Amino acid sequence: MRILGIDPGYGRIGFGIIDKDGNNFKLVDFGVIETNKKSDLNSRLLEIFDGINDLISKYSPDESAVESLFFFKNVKTAIQVGEARGVILLTLQKNNIPIFEYTPYQVKQAITGYGRAEKGQIQRMLKVVFNLKKNPTPDDAADALAIAFCHGNYRIIK
Repeated sequence: MRILGIDPGYGRIGFGIIDKDGNNFKLVDFGVIETNKKSDLNSRLLEIFDGINDLISKYSPDESAVESLFFFKNVKTAIQVGEARGVILLTLQKNNIPIFEYTPYQVKQAITGYGRAEKGQIQRMLKVVFNLKKNPTPDDAADALAIAFCHGNYRIIK
């Protein structure tokens, strides 16, 4: 099974693509979709739509895992991320890719066994799990990779 993990945002959207075969995981790719900071929000949402479609075309994921929204102190940022997340979910749905959602707590729990783990702990665990030479970066890409891995763990148990 190929899993596309997504860490929603509107300036930078993290993605992580992994393959799961039984209890084995293989890293396929990870990175970010960056939108143009000088563009208006509507143009940036279109960039997100195009970027997710490109990932789907290139990697043909079987399922997707998306981080659910968490508390934001800045209401404007929360609304913009919510709109971007809506575009991401719509794009996945239009491409008939099953969507699974996980809270940051669930992702941290799946990676480290501790739901309040810090980003550095998660990145170090991902480095070990996927046998990487260094911690995955940037943070958005590492988070998306962790979301994909969380889903893969859930699917093994199920």
